[in-house]
Amino acid sequence: MWLLLAFVSATLLGFYDTSKKAALKDNAVLPVLFLNTLFSTIIFSPFILDVLVGNDWFAGTSLETAPYQGEGNMLKAHLMVVVKAVIVLTSWIAGYFGIKHIPITIVGPINATRPVMVLVGAMLLFGERLNLCQWIGVLLSMLSIYLMSRSSKKENIDFVRNKWMWCVAIGTIMGAVSALYDKFIMTELSPLFVQSWFNLYQFIMMFIILMVVWYPTREKTTRFHWSWAIPLIAVFVGAADFSYFNALSMEDSMISVVSLIRRGSVLISFACGVIIFKERNLKAKIVDLLLILIGMIFVYFGSR
Repeated sequence: MWLLLAFVSATLLGFYDTSKKAALKDNAVLPVLFLNTLFSTIIFSPFILDVLVGNDWFAGTSLETAPYQGEGNMLKAHLMVVVKAVIVLTSWIAGYFGIKHIPITIVGPINATRPVMVLVGAMLLFGERLNLCQWIGVLLSMLSIYLMSRSSKKENIDFVRNKWMWCVAIGTIMGAVSALYDKFIMTELSPLFVQSWFNLYQFIMMFIILMVVWYPTREKTTRFHWSWAIPLIAVFVGAADFSYFNALSMEDSMISVVSLIRRGSVLISFACGVIIFKERNLKAKIVDLLLILIGMIFVYFGSR
């Protein structure tokens, strides 16, 4: 079941990345990210209210909002979620700036290499081990990193000297840190408690960042304009994370495998980059994409 949820999450993430790219076109990054956290908080507000009011509306269902199955330290639970919010927000801020300036057909495959970092962490922290099929999938993903660094030069993008590439890299690294931390906290906390409260904490943090960093200089930077792609960001990432957290909450789930499957979202974002954004230099990028796709297949059959 956790494998199926991972694939559902991957599909939704592809549409999430596409919505981000569309919303950020000629638009200010921080207000878009702030509105994403606002809409996400609104979507999950019933679950936050359930905890605050103590009505136990969802008790005994798959939408359980209590942090623990039994008794537990509530302050500790919220501190764990605050740390989660800081990690994710750091990844999002860097990633949003990166995807605004870098073609999505490059950003998608780069994000797809995140499981390699997760794999190392999962082996060191959680004692996870991969079989031969899974290792083949990981090695194919690593090969795609090298090929991407070559194909990106055709678009005058230098992996080392381009600051937006560094933003993408930071976002990817912090995303890997977030995945490892997710596996840790999901052994203690319920999925919806984490998802609902970390959205609220992100919203509060983004409001402060928006008022301190963007608002005083808004006339001198890229102007903000409304896009209907903005609420779609919250819808897709909310649904993707719901599937993801529930997958991780299952005892036999492997974060290294779930993370790799979720990077299959590149299939959706790549197709949208070609069809919607008319991006170029597709021949070399398709080779990278095929390697990732074959890697997904090896990981899937190795996990059955």
